[in-house]
Amino acid sequence: MADGDSFDRQLETADDEPAARETAPSLNEIWDRRIGRRGLLKGMRNAALLAGVASAPLALAACDDTDEPQKAAEPEKPNPTRFKFTEIEHGVDETHHVARGYRAEPILRWGDPILKGAPDFDPMKQTAAAQRLQFGYNNDYVGFVPLPYGTDASDRGLLCVNHEFTSDPVMLPGIAGKNPREVLTREQVDVTMAAHGGSIVEVRRDESGNWKPVPDSDFNRRITALDTQIEIAGPAAHHPRMRTGEDPVGGTVIGTFNNCAGGITPWGTYLMAEENVNMYFMGDPEGHPEADKLKRMGIPTTMYGWGRFHKRFDISQEPNEPNRFGWVVEVDPLNPTAQPKKRTALGRFKHEGCESIVAQDGRLVVYMGDDQRFEYLYKFVSRDPVDLVNREANADLLDYGTLYVARFDEDGTGKWLPLVYGWGPLTEENGFRSQADVVIDARLAADLMKATPMDRPEDVQPNPVTNRVYVSLTNNSKRKPDLTDKANPRAENEWGQIVELEPFAQDHAEEVFGWNMVVLCGNPADEATGASWNDETSENGWFACPDNLAVDKAGRLWVATDQGRAWPEVTGSADGIFALETEGEYRATGRMFFRVPVGAEMCGPCFTPDSATLFVAVQHPGTDGTGSFKGFERKSTFEDPATRWPDFRDDMPPRPSIVAITREDGGEIAT
Repeated sequence: MADGDSFDRQLETADDEPAARETAPSLNEIWDRRIGRRGLLKGMRNAALLAGVASAPLALAACDDTDEPQKAAEPEKPNPTRFKFTEIEHGVDETHHVARGYRAEPILRWGDPILKGAPDFDPMKQTAAAQRLQFGYNNDYVGFVPLPYGTDASDRGLLCVNHEFTSDPVMLPGIAGKNPREVLTREQVDVTMAAHGGSIVEVRRDESGNWKPVPDSDFNRRITALDTQIEIAGPAAHHPRMRTGEDPVGGTVIGTFNNCAGGITPWGTYLMAEENVNMYFMGDPEGHPEADKLKRMGIPTTMYGWGRFHKRFDISQEPNEPNRFGWVVEVDPLNPTAQPKKRTALGRFKHEGCESIVAQDGRLVVYMGDDQRFEYLYKFVSRDPVDLVNREANADLLDYGTLYVARFDEDGTGKWLPLVYGWGPLTEENGFRSQADVVIDARLAADLMKATPMDRPEDVQPNPVTNRVYVSLTNNSKRKPDLTDKANPRAENEWGQIVELEPFAQDHAEEVFGWNMVVLCGNPADEATGASWNDETSENGWFACPDNLAVDKAGRLWVATDQGRAWPEVTGSADGIFALETEGEYRATGRMFFRVPVGAEMCGPCFTPDSATLFVAVQHPGTDGTGSFKGFERKSTFEDPATRWPDFRDDMPPRPSIVAITREDGGEIAT
């Protein structure tokens, strides 16, 4: 989840590439040198990339790309993987598709009433007051907290959902063909701000296996960009660079936005990652006291006109406001009155996710990606151990610990480099006067530590069954051929890859790790992609642009994709959920399980503890790449959308929604 990639691709000419800086070699360069030195490329094309790390040699599956979504299916090949389901086909149309024998039911739609007193959704009469009480827009991350808490209950729980951004031309009436930054009224701007943030909604599964929200639950809550008060905690709290006219002590910020991926902690709190915060600020950076630091974060890149009505988004009026965004926000879903907190010890950058695992000594380890081309992989290790008995004892656990950034070495090992004030180059002479400066400018600190620039690191998912960690690298079209050598097959990487980390001594708190490539994504039938898959991957099992990841209770990996508006060129197929084998001789075998409607992004895969339900988030349906959708071939708008999913009513626009996927017989997914 991307950033979402629809926005990321719009920014390709607007500070998509960070300010120039000297860094360590890229991951692709390292991997290519490593295998080139061993001679693995000779006569084996790019499939050899996996041969050195999987348990059996890999070949390339033959497949034919197609733009026809519903061609007659050929007899299915025997399925050798652990994922037992009938694979669906690549394609694109107006609705969603799921494997045979499964139900995929939208259970929460944008605008659905979730708080007491909320009005029914009326797309022609949207107000900020109503949106504060309704399910937000563009749902991304999905987390599940069982009820009662502390159990493995799978029939009742709290869905914790991020609302990343708004697709204004498809969301709001009357602005087709106009620039939303310039034409939205104050009320419309406030509607979009209220649609950002997060929703916490109680859901229950009935005796028939159907999931329903509980709209009158006391747990239900909206967190918005408009008016939610959030505490600033950790090393940056009260620092002069965090102070503004409205908050002269630097201790409280209004709202959170561009919340992409996230995580659920072992004590049941909800982590919301702030990603492309640069898009919300306007103003001239010339003469700004932190102009160079703003540039490193791409600020301002004005995609929204919020600053026309809210001066805090105008850097000429509130120069420190950008420093207050780009963090991880912790929310207690079990206590609706508890104030959310921005945990600044985890660093400030374009956070894609924050998934965690407990180390051998009981400390918490949080893995995070910085979702931009040539950016870095991070982790945070808490100072204190997690208390799994008394959840209140973990109230400030994320305020104390060590932030690290990753360096990948050519021998298949890597090093976590501490981002600690006074360590190495992180000193006053380089502009760091305290740990607050280090975390506020985590990107600059990582530059100085010579971390490895990555191809858009997005979700980072530890696997508690295997103890390995999986990293989605979505793409990097900015990596030009003149930046690579002959052994680098992934210049202008439009397809992405998935990397596997193995912590030293099986301890996630260690500063050394090993790494392997799981798969190089893209069409294996196209030589230009340099893709590598197991030869058991069918013509429908390969994918591009991996984004969100999930692990089921059996330790199997599931991948959501995000091609953005480039889907017609990258795969010709809509995004979806893919099962990816990571073990044994069938490692790097993909299988397509679910597909989104045209123009949507696939987000938020999340399993219930019993793995009998998979929740997924369908984001911005009818938005991306609709000019290439056969039979439509124009921009999608509120009045003229490419699809009206999921309601398919003439009086309803497309609505981002959470979908519950279950087996028709009630069993575990894919077993």
